[in-house]
Amino acid sequence: MIPNYFHQLFLSFGDDQDIKLVIGIAYLIASVMFIMGLKYLSSPRTARRGMFMAEGGMALAIVTTLLDQHIVSLEWIILGLVIGSVAGYIMLLYTPMTAMPQRTALSHAFGALAAGLVGVTKYYTGHVKLDDHGLMVAIGLEVILGGLTFTGSMIAFMKLQGTIKGAPVRYPGQNLVNFVTIAVLLGSFGYLIYEPGASTLFYVLAVVSLVFGVSLVLPIGAADMPVVMSLLNAYAGLAGAATGFALDNNVLIIAGALDGASGVILSIIMTKAMNRSMTNVLFGGFGSTAVATEAHEVTGSIKNQSPEEAAAILDIAESVIIVPGYGMAVSQAQHSSKKLADYLIKKGKKVRFAIHPVAGRMPGHMNVLLAEAGVDYDLLCDMEHINDDFPTTDVSIVIGANDVVNPAAKEDKSSPIYGMPILNVDNSRTVMVLKRGMSPGFSGIENELFYKDNCVMVFGDAKKTLDSFVVSLQELDA
Repeated sequence: MIPNYFHQLFLSFGDDQDIKLVIGIAYLIASVMFIMGLKYLSSPRTARRGMFMAEGGMALAIVTTLLDQHIVSLEWIILGLVIGSVAGYIMLLYTPMTAMPQRTALSHAFGALAAGLVGVTKYYTGHVKLDDHGLMVAIGLEVILGGLTFTGSMIAFMKLQGTIKGAPVRYPGQNLVNFVTIAVLLGSFGYLIYEPGASTLFYVLAVVSLVFGVSLVLPIGAADMPVVMSLLNAYAGLAGAATGFALDNNVLIIAGALDGASGVILSIIMTKAMNRSMTNVLFGGFGSTAVATEAHEVTGSIKNQSPEEAAAILDIAESVIIVPGYGMAVSQAQHSSKKLADYLIKKGKKVRFAIHPVAGRMPGHMNVLLAEAGVDYDLLCDMEHINDDFPTTDVSIVIGANDVVNPAAKEDKSSPIYGMPILNVDNSRTVMVLKRGMSPGFSGIENELFYKDNCVMVFGDAKKTLDSFVVSLQELDA
Protein backbone atom coordinates (compact mmCIF):
# COMPACT_ATOMS: atom_id res chain seq x y z
CA MET A 1 0.00 0.00 0.00
CA ILE A 2 1.09 3.54 -0.79
CA PRO A 3 0.35 5.61 2.35
CA ASN A 4 -1.27 9.02 2.18
CA TYR A 5 1.87 11.14 2.30
CA PHE A 6 -0.14 14.32 1.77
CA HIS A 7 -1.98 13.89 5.05
CA GLN A 8 1.18 12.83 6.90
CA LEU A 9 3.16 15.76 5.53
CA PHE A 10 0.53 18.26 6.58
CA LEU A 11 0.43 16.78 10.10
CA SER A 12 4.05 17.89 10.52
CA PHE A 13 2.78 21.50 10.42
CA GLY A 14 -0.30 21.04 12.57
CA ASP A 15 -2.96 18.61 13.79
CA ASP A 16 -6.17 17.18 12.35
CA GLN A 17 -8.10 20.31 13.35
CA ASP A 18 -5.75 22.42 11.23
CA ILE A 19 -6.26 20.04 8.31
CA LYS A 20 -10.06 20.30 8.66
CA LEU A 21 -9.81 24.10 8.65
CA VAL A 22 -7.63 24.11 5.52
CA ILE A 23 -9.94 21.62 3.79
CA GLY A 24 -12.98 23.74 4.63
CA ILE A 25 -11.42 26.96 3.32
CA ALA A 26 -10.13 25.24 0.15
CA TYR A 27 -13.54 23.67 -0.52
CA LEU A 28 -15.16 27.09 -0.09
CA ILE A 29 -12.78 28.63 -2.63
CA ALA A 30 -13.40 25.73 -5.04
CA SER A 31 -17.16 26.16 -4.65
CA VAL A 32 -16.93 29.88 -5.42
CA MET A 33 -14.88 29.04 -8.52
CA PHE A 34 -17.62 26.60 -9.62
CA ILE A 35 -20.28 29.27 -9.20
CA MET A 36 -18.25 31.90 -11.04
CA GLY A 37 -17.46 29.40 -13.80
CA LEU A 38 -21.18 28.73 -14.26
CA LYS A 39 -21.86 32.47 -14.40
CA TYR A 40 -19.22 33.01 -17.08
CA LEU A 41 -20.66 30.13 -19.12
CA SER A 42 -23.84 32.16 -19.59
CA SER A 43 -22.16 34.15 -22.38
CA PRO A 44 -20.19 32.83 -25.39
CA ARG A 45 -17.67 35.65 -24.93
CA THR A 46 -16.78 34.59 -21.37
CA ALA A 47 -17.43 30.84 -21.74
CA ARG A 48 -13.74 29.96 -22.14
CA ARG A 49 -12.93 31.85 -18.94
CA GLY A 50 -15.74 30.01 -17.21
CA MET A 51 -14.34 26.63 -18.25
CA PHE A 52 -10.88 27.52 -16.92
CA MET A 53 -12.43 28.77 -13.69
CA ALA A 54 -14.42 25.55 -13.20
CA GLU A 55 -11.38 23.41 -14.08
CA GLY A 56 -9.28 25.28 -11.53
CA GLY A 57 -11.95 24.74 -8.89
CA MET A 58 -12.07 21.02 -9.63
CA ALA A 59 -8.27 20.74 -9.49
CA LEU A 60 -8.26 22.51 -6.11
CA ALA A 61 -11.02 20.23 -4.83
CA ILE A 62 -9.13 17.09 -5.90
CA VAL A 63 -5.84 18.17 -4.33
CA THR A 64 -7.63 19.22 -1.14
CA THR A 65 -9.42 15.87 -0.89
CA LEU A 66 -6.03 14.12 -0.75
CA LEU A 67 -5.51 15.73 2.68
CA ASP A 68 -8.53 13.89 4.08
CA GLN A 69 -7.66 11.54 6.90
CA HIS A 70 -10.09 8.94 5.53
CA ILE A 71 -7.75 8.38 2.57
CA VAL A 72 -5.27 5.92 4.08
CA SER A 73 -3.53 4.86 0.85
CA LEU A 74 -3.08 6.27 -2.63
CA GLU A 75 -2.55 3.32 -4.96
CA TRP A 76 -6.12 3.18 -6.27
CA ILE A 77 -6.29 6.95 -6.54
CA ILE A 78 -3.07 7.07 -8.55
CA LEU A 79 -4.26 4.21 -10.78
CA GLY A 80 -7.58 5.95 -11.39
CA LEU A 81 -5.81 9.24 -12.08
CA VAL A 82 -3.56 7.62 -14.69
CA ILE A 83 -6.40 5.72 -16.41
CA GLY A 84 -8.69 8.74 -16.42
CA SER A 85 -5.99 11.07 -17.72
CA VAL A 86 -5.00 8.71 -20.54
CA ALA A 87 -8.64 8.12 -21.51
CA GLY A 88 -9.36 11.86 -21.46
CA TYR A 89 -6.31 12.64 -23.59
CA ILE A 90 -7.29 10.01 -26.16
CA MET A 91 -10.82 11.42 -26.33
CA LEU A 92 -9.32 14.89 -26.79
CA LEU A 93 -7.24 13.72 -29.75
CA TYR A 94 -9.80 11.61 -31.57
CA THR A 95 -13.18 13.19 -30.82
CA PRO A 96 -14.16 15.71 -33.53
CA MET A 97 -16.19 18.76 -32.58
CA THR A 98 -19.09 17.32 -34.55
CA ALA A 99 -19.20 14.42 -32.07
CA MET A 100 -19.51 16.64 -28.98
CA PRO A 101 -23.04 15.38 -28.19
CA GLN A 102 -21.79 11.78 -28.06
CA ARG A 103 -18.81 12.74 -25.92
CA THR A 104 -21.04 14.71 -23.56
CA ALA A 105 -23.36 11.71 -23.22
CA LEU A 106 -20.37 9.52 -22.30
CA SER A 107 -19.26 12.05 -19.68
CA HIS A 108 -22.70 11.96 -18.09
CA ALA A 109 -22.64 8.16 -18.17
CA PHE A 110 -19.22 7.78 -16.55
CA GLY A 111 -19.88 10.42 -13.89
CA ALA A 112 -23.20 8.84 -12.96
CA LEU A 113 -21.65 5.35 -12.89
CA ALA A 114 -18.98 6.60 -10.49
CA ALA A 115 -21.63 8.04 -8.18
CA GLY A 116 -23.68 4.83 -8.30
CA LEU A 117 -20.66 2.66 -7.56
CA VAL A 118 -19.78 4.80 -4.55
CA GLY A 119 -23.26 4.17 -3.18
CA VAL A 120 -23.08 0.42 -3.79
CA THR A 121 -19.62 0.24 -2.20
CA LYS A 122 -20.72 2.26 0.80
CA TYR A 123 -23.63 -0.12 1.37
CA TYR A 124 -21.67 -3.31 0.62
CA THR A 125 -18.88 -2.46 3.08
CA GLY A 126 -21.39 -2.09 5.90
CA HIS A 127 -21.27 1.67 6.43
CA VAL A 128 -25.07 1.78 6.61
CA LYS A 129 -26.29 0.80 10.06
CA LEU A 130 -29.75 -0.57 10.74
CA ASP A 131 -30.88 2.75 12.22
CA ASP A 132 -29.05 5.05 9.81
CA HIS A 133 -32.09 6.18 7.84
CA GLY A 134 -30.59 9.50 6.71
CA LEU A 135 -27.54 7.87 5.14
CA MET A 136 -29.82 5.35 3.42
CA VAL A 137 -31.68 8.23 1.77
CA ALA A 138 -28.44 9.61 0.33
CA ILE A 139 -27.15 6.21 -0.84
CA GLY A 140 -30.51 5.25 -2.33
CA LEU A 141 -30.64 8.47 -4.36
CA GLU A 142 -27.05 7.89 -5.48
CA VAL A 143 -27.87 4.45 -6.79
CA ILE A 144 -31.18 5.37 -8.43
CA LEU A 145 -29.97 8.52 -10.15
CA GLY A 146 -26.55 7.10 -10.94
CA GLY A 147 -27.95 3.89 -12.41
CA LEU A 148 -30.65 5.39 -14.61
CA THR A 149 -28.34 8.18 -15.79
CA PHE A 150 -25.61 5.70 -16.73
CA THR A 151 -27.76 3.47 -18.91
CA GLY A 152 -29.88 6.37 -20.18
CA SER A 153 -26.76 8.26 -21.25
CA MET A 154 -25.37 5.17 -22.98
CA ILE A 155 -28.61 4.80 -24.95
CA ALA A 156 -28.43 8.51 -25.84
CA PHE A 157 -24.83 8.00 -26.97
CA MET A 158 -25.79 5.07 -29.20
CA LYS A 159 -28.71 7.01 -30.72
CA LEU A 160 -26.47 9.98 -31.47
CA GLN A 161 -23.69 7.77 -32.80
CA GLY A 162 -26.10 5.87 -35.02
CA THR A 163 -25.42 2.50 -33.35
CA ILE A 164 -29.16 2.21 -32.76
CA LYS A 165 -31.82 4.10 -34.72
CA GLY A 166 -32.55 7.62 -33.62
CA ALA A 167 -36.31 7.30 -34.08
CA PRO A 168 -38.39 6.48 -30.99
CA VAL A 169 -38.49 2.77 -30.14
CA ARG A 170 -42.05 2.00 -29.10
CA TYR A 171 -43.75 -1.18 -27.95
CA PRO A 172 -47.22 -2.04 -26.62
CA GLY A 173 -47.70 -1.17 -22.96
CA GLN A 174 -44.52 0.91 -22.87
CA ASN A 175 -45.86 3.64 -20.58
CA LEU A 176 -47.37 1.02 -18.27
CA VAL A 177 -43.98 -0.69 -18.00
CA ASN A 178 -42.34 2.65 -17.18
CA PHE A 179 -44.88 3.49 -14.51
CA VAL A 180 -44.57 0.03 -12.95
CA THR A 181 -40.79 0.39 -12.95
CA ILE A 182 -41.10 3.76 -11.23
CA ALA A 183 -43.44 2.23 -8.67
CA VAL A 184 -40.95 -0.55 -7.94
CA LEU A 185 -38.13 1.97 -7.55
CA LEU A 186 -40.10 4.23 -5.22
CA GLY A 187 -41.48 1.31 -3.22
CA SER A 188 -38.06 -0.30 -2.78
CA PHE A 189 -36.49 3.03 -1.90
CA GLY A 190 -39.17 3.80 0.65
CA TYR A 191 -38.86 0.41 2.34
CA LEU A 192 -35.06 0.67 2.45
CA ILE A 193 -35.31 4.00 4.23
CA TYR A 194 -37.56 2.30 6.78
CA GLU A 195 -35.42 -0.88 6.93
CA PRO A 196 -31.83 -0.16 5.74
CA GLY A 197 -30.81 -3.74 6.41
CA ALA A 198 -32.90 -5.19 3.55
CA SER A 199 -29.79 -5.89 1.46
CA THR A 200 -31.49 -8.01 -1.22
CA LEU A 201 -33.94 -5.21 -1.91
CA PHE A 202 -31.04 -2.77 -2.19
CA TYR A 203 -29.44 -4.72 -5.03
CA VAL A 204 -32.83 -5.10 -6.70
CA LEU A 205 -33.07 -1.30 -6.52
CA ALA A 206 -29.68 -0.97 -8.23
CA VAL A 207 -30.59 -3.35 -11.08
CA VAL A 208 -34.03 -1.81 -11.66
CA SER A 209 -32.41 1.64 -11.82
CA LEU A 210 -30.24 0.44 -14.69
CA VAL A 211 -33.24 -1.02 -16.48
CA PHE A 212 -35.26 2.16 -15.99
CA GLY A 213 -32.56 4.25 -17.70
CA VAL A 214 -32.89 2.12 -20.83
CA SER A 215 -36.68 2.13 -20.87
CA LEU A 216 -36.76 5.87 -20.24
CA VAL A 217 -34.50 7.01 -23.11
CA LEU A 218 -35.09 4.29 -25.72
CA PRO A 219 -38.57 5.62 -26.71
CA ILE A 220 -37.30 9.19 -27.09
CA GLY A 221 -36.43 10.35 -30.61
CA ALA A 222 -33.22 12.06 -31.66
CA ALA A 223 -35.13 15.33 -32.14
CA ASP A 224 -35.56 15.49 -28.36
CA MET A 225 -31.89 14.82 -27.58
CA PRO A 226 -31.17 18.43 -26.46
CA VAL A 227 -33.78 18.06 -23.71
CA VAL A 228 -32.64 14.54 -22.83
CA MET A 229 -28.99 15.64 -22.61
CA SER A 230 -29.78 18.52 -20.26
CA LEU A 231 -32.04 16.30 -18.15
CA LEU A 232 -29.39 13.58 -17.86
CA ASN A 233 -26.93 16.29 -16.87
CA ALA A 234 -29.30 17.25 -14.06
CA TYR A 235 -29.60 13.63 -12.92
CA ALA A 236 -25.80 13.22 -12.90
CA GLY A 237 -25.44 16.39 -10.84
CA LEU A 238 -28.05 15.30 -8.32
CA ALA A 239 -26.33 11.92 -8.05
CA GLY A 240 -23.10 13.77 -7.28
CA ALA A 241 -24.85 15.84 -4.60
CA ALA A 242 -26.23 12.66 -3.03
CA THR A 243 -22.68 11.26 -3.06
CA GLY A 244 -21.57 14.36 -1.18
CA PHE A 245 -24.13 13.68 1.55
CA ALA A 246 -23.10 10.02 1.73
CA LEU A 247 -19.40 10.88 2.03
CA ASP A 248 -19.95 14.03 4.12
CA ASN A 249 -18.14 16.05 1.45
CA ASN A 250 -19.34 19.65 1.15
CA VAL A 251 -17.76 20.46 -2.19
CA LEU A 252 -19.48 17.47 -3.81
CA ILE A 253 -22.82 18.63 -2.43
CA ILE A 254 -22.34 22.15 -3.79
CA ALA A 255 -20.97 21.08 -7.20
CA GLY A 256 -23.68 18.46 -7.62
CA ALA A 257 -26.43 20.87 -6.64
CA LEU A 258 -25.14 23.46 -9.12
CA ASP A 259 -24.99 20.85 -11.87
CA GLY A 260 -28.43 19.49 -11.05
CA ALA A 261 -30.12 22.88 -10.78
CA SER A 262 -28.58 24.20 -14.00
CA GLY A 263 -29.57 21.01 -15.81
CA VAL A 264 -33.19 21.30 -14.66
CA ILE A 265 -33.37 24.98 -15.66
CA LEU A 266 -31.84 24.21 -19.04
CA SER A 267 -34.33 21.38 -19.58
CA ILE A 268 -37.20 23.78 -18.89
CA ILE A 269 -35.74 26.27 -21.38
CA MET A 270 -35.42 23.50 -23.98
CA THR A 271 -38.99 22.28 -23.58
CA LYS A 272 -40.28 25.86 -23.70
CA ALA A 273 -38.38 26.36 -26.97
CA MET A 274 -40.22 23.32 -28.34
CA ASN A 275 -43.59 24.31 -26.85
CA ARG A 276 -43.83 20.95 -25.12
CA SER A 277 -44.04 19.65 -21.59
CA MET A 278 -41.41 17.50 -19.93
CA THR A 279 -43.84 14.59 -19.64
CA ASN A 280 -44.55 14.82 -23.37
CA VAL A 281 -40.83 14.62 -24.13
CA LEU A 282 -40.29 11.65 -21.81
CA PHE A 283 -43.42 9.70 -22.69
CA GLY A 284 -44.74 11.19 -25.95
CA GLY A 285 -42.42 9.52 -28.45
CA PHE A 286 -42.04 12.67 -30.56
CA GLY A 287 -40.84 11.77 -34.02
CA SER A 288 -42.67 8.48 -34.38
CA THR A 289 -44.27 7.46 -37.66
CA ALA A 290 -47.73 7.60 -36.14
CA VAL A 291 -47.32 11.28 -35.35
CA ALA A 292 -46.02 12.09 -38.81
CA THR A 293 -49.24 10.99 -40.51
CA GLU A 294 -51.29 13.60 -38.65
CA ALA A 295 -49.90 16.56 -40.62
CA HIS A 296 -51.88 17.73 -43.62
CA GLU A 297 -50.54 17.22 -47.13
CA VAL A 298 -48.17 19.92 -48.33
CA THR A 299 -48.81 21.37 -51.78
CA GLY A 300 -46.58 23.40 -54.05
CA SER A 301 -43.46 22.97 -56.11
CA ILE A 302 -39.76 22.77 -55.31
CA LYS A 303 -37.46 25.33 -56.93
CA ASN A 304 -33.98 23.93 -57.37
CA GLN A 305 -30.93 26.11 -58.02
CA SER A 306 -27.27 25.44 -58.64
CA PRO A 307 -24.61 26.87 -56.28
CA GLU A 308 -23.61 29.32 -59.01
CA GLU A 309 -27.18 30.65 -59.38
CA ALA A 310 -27.57 30.95 -55.62
CA ALA A 311 -24.23 32.79 -55.34
CA ALA A 312 -25.49 35.37 -57.87
CA ILE A 313 -28.40 36.14 -55.51
CA LEU A 314 -26.00 36.47 -52.59
CA ASP A 315 -23.87 38.85 -54.62
CA ILE A 316 -26.64 41.45 -54.82
CA ALA A 317 -27.96 40.90 -51.28
CA GLU A 318 -27.26 43.50 -48.60
CA SER A 319 -28.23 41.49 -45.51
CA VAL A 320 -27.78 37.77 -44.92
CA ILE A 321 -28.75 35.52 -42.00
CA ILE A 322 -27.25 32.04 -41.76
CA VAL A 323 -29.32 29.43 -39.90
CA PRO A 324 -27.28 26.35 -38.89
CA GLY A 325 -28.84 23.01 -38.01
CA TYR A 326 -27.84 19.42 -37.43
CA GLY A 327 -26.99 19.08 -41.13
CA MET A 328 -24.13 21.51 -40.61
CA ALA A 329 -22.69 19.20 -37.98
CA VAL A 330 -23.11 16.14 -40.19
CA SER A 331 -21.33 17.73 -43.16
CA GLN A 332 -18.80 19.49 -40.86
CA ALA A 333 -19.59 22.74 -42.63
CA GLN A 334 -18.90 25.14 -39.77
CA HIS A 335 -15.54 26.27 -41.18
CA SER A 336 -17.05 26.77 -44.63
CA SER A 337 -19.87 28.77 -43.03
CA LYS A 338 -17.31 31.08 -41.46
CA LYS A 339 -15.44 31.38 -44.75
CA LEU A 340 -18.63 32.46 -46.52
CA ALA A 341 -19.59 34.87 -43.74
CA ASP A 342 -16.13 36.45 -43.74
CA TYR A 343 -16.21 36.93 -47.51
CA LEU A 344 -19.69 38.48 -47.46
CA ILE A 345 -18.68 40.82 -44.63
CA LYS A 346 -15.57 41.78 -46.60
CA LYS A 347 -17.91 42.75 -49.45
CA GLY A 348 -19.74 45.10 -47.07
CA LYS A 349 -22.79 42.95 -46.39
CA LYS A 350 -24.47 42.52 -43.01
CA VAL A 351 -24.14 38.88 -41.91
CA ARG A 352 -25.39 37.17 -38.76
CA PHE A 353 -26.05 33.64 -37.51
CA ALA A 354 -29.48 32.78 -36.07
CA ILE A 355 -29.33 30.11 -33.35
CA HIS A 356 -32.42 28.15 -32.31
CA PRO A 357 -32.26 26.79 -28.72
CA VAL A 358 -32.83 23.18 -29.81
CA ALA A 359 -30.87 23.16 -33.07
CA GLY A 360 -28.54 20.16 -33.10
CA ARG A 361 -28.35 17.27 -30.69
CA MET A 362 -27.31 18.93 -27.44
CA PRO A 363 -27.85 22.32 -25.79
CA GLY A 364 -25.59 24.89 -27.41
CA HIS A 365 -24.54 22.46 -30.16
CA MET A 366 -24.44 25.12 -32.89
CA ASN A 367 -22.67 27.62 -30.64
CA VAL A 368 -19.95 25.06 -29.92
CA LEU A 369 -19.39 24.25 -33.59
CA LEU A 370 -19.32 27.88 -34.70
CA ALA A 371 -17.02 28.86 -31.83
CA GLU A 372 -14.68 26.03 -32.84
CA ALA A 373 -14.63 27.49 -36.36
CA GLY A 374 -13.74 30.91 -34.96
CA VAL A 375 -16.98 32.73 -35.78
CA ASP A 376 -17.12 36.08 -33.95
CA TYR A 377 -19.39 35.85 -30.90
CA ASP A 378 -21.07 39.13 -31.86
CA LEU A 379 -22.43 37.47 -35.01
CA LEU A 380 -24.33 34.80 -33.04
CA CYS A 381 -27.93 35.82 -32.31
CA ASP A 382 -30.53 34.02 -30.20
CA MET A 383 -33.97 33.38 -31.68
CA GLU A 384 -35.77 36.05 -29.65
CA HIS A 385 -33.20 38.69 -30.62
CA ILE A 386 -33.22 38.09 -34.38
CA ASN A 387 -36.70 36.85 -35.29
CA ASP A 388 -38.05 40.35 -35.93
CA ASP A 389 -35.23 41.03 -38.42
CA PHE A 390 -36.14 38.35 -40.97
CA PRO A 391 -38.72 40.50 -42.86
CA THR A 392 -35.97 43.03 -43.67
CA THR A 393 -33.38 40.36 -44.56
CA ASP A 394 -32.52 39.83 -48.23
CA VAL A 395 -31.32 36.21 -47.97
CA SER A 396 -31.56 33.57 -45.26
CA ILE A 397 -29.33 30.51 -45.72
CA VAL A 398 -30.63 27.42 -43.93
CA ILE A 399 -27.85 24.85 -43.46
CA GLY A 400 -29.36 21.49 -42.62
CA ALA A 401 -32.01 22.84 -40.25
CA ASN A 402 -35.51 21.47 -40.62
CA ASP A 403 -38.12 21.48 -37.87
CA VAL A 404 -36.83 24.71 -36.29
CA VAL A 405 -37.68 26.63 -39.50
CA ASN A 406 -40.89 24.82 -40.50
CA PRO A 407 -43.79 27.31 -40.91
CA ALA A 408 -46.22 24.50 -40.01
CA ALA A 409 -45.41 25.34 -36.40
CA LYS A 410 -47.22 28.65 -36.97
CA GLU A 411 -49.78 27.82 -39.64
CA ASP A 412 -50.93 24.21 -39.36
CA LYS A 413 -52.91 23.41 -36.21
CA SER A 414 -52.95 19.73 -37.13
CA SER A 415 -49.14 19.56 -37.15
CA PRO A 416 -47.41 17.83 -34.22
CA ILE A 417 -45.03 20.79 -33.97
CA TYR A 418 -47.77 23.43 -33.96
CA GLY A 419 -47.01 26.12 -31.37
CA MET A 420 -43.28 25.40 -31.31
CA PRO A 421 -41.34 28.70 -31.56
CA ILE A 422 -39.35 28.73 -34.80
CA LEU A 423 -36.94 30.97 -36.63
CA ASN A 424 -39.09 33.03 -39.03
CA VAL A 425 -36.88 32.51 -42.05
CA ASP A 426 -39.95 32.24 -44.28
CA ASN A 427 -40.43 36.00 -43.84
CA SER A 428 -37.11 36.72 -45.58
CA ARG A 429 -37.13 38.02 -49.14
CA THR A 430 -35.27 34.89 -50.29
CA VAL A 431 -34.58 31.63 -48.46
CA MET A 432 -31.85 29.23 -49.58
CA VAL A 433 -32.06 25.76 -48.07
CA LEU A 434 -28.95 23.59 -48.22
CA LYS A 435 -29.85 19.90 -47.98
CA ARG A 436 -28.70 16.55 -49.35
CA GLY A 437 -32.25 15.55 -50.23
CA MET A 438 -35.91 15.96 -49.35
CA SER A 439 -35.96 13.75 -46.26
CA PRO A 440 -38.03 15.27 -43.42
CA GLY A 441 -36.64 16.27 -40.04
CA PHE A 442 -36.77 14.08 -36.98
CA SER A 443 -40.38 15.09 -36.38
CA GLY A 444 -41.14 13.04 -39.50
CA ILE A 445 -43.23 15.72 -41.23
CA GLU A 446 -42.79 17.65 -44.47
CA ASN A 447 -41.30 21.12 -44.19
CA GLU A 448 -43.70 23.64 -45.72
CA LEU A 449 -40.86 26.13 -46.06
CA PHE A 450 -39.45 24.18 -49.01
CA TYR A 451 -42.60 24.84 -51.04
CA LYS A 452 -42.83 28.58 -50.39
CA ASP A 453 -42.54 30.95 -53.37
CA ASN A 454 -39.52 32.70 -51.84
CA CYS A 455 -37.61 29.47 -51.13
CA VAL A 456 -34.98 27.82 -53.33
CA MET A 457 -33.29 24.48 -52.66
CA VAL A 458 -29.58 23.93 -53.24
CA PHE A 459 -29.06 20.18 -53.04
CA GLY A 460 -25.75 18.60 -52.14
CA ASP A 461 -23.24 18.37 -49.32
CA ALA A 462 -23.48 21.61 -47.32
CA LYS A 463 -19.72 22.01 -46.96
CA LYS A 464 -19.12 21.68 -50.69
CA THR A 465 -22.06 23.97 -51.48
CA LEU A 466 -20.80 26.73 -49.18
CA ASP A 467 -17.32 26.44 -50.65
CA SER A 468 -18.89 26.73 -54.12
CA PHE A 469 -20.67 29.91 -53.01
CA VAL A 470 -17.34 31.49 -52.09
CA VAL A 471 -15.66 30.41 -55.34
CA SER A 472 -18.58 31.73 -57.42
CA LEU A 473 -18.60 35.05 -55.53
CA GLN A 474 -14.87 35.42 -56.12
CA GLU A 475 -15.39 34.79 -59.82
CA LEU A 476 -18.15 37.40 -59.93
CA ASP A 477 -15.81 39.92 -58.30
CA ALA A 478 -12.92 39.11 -60.61
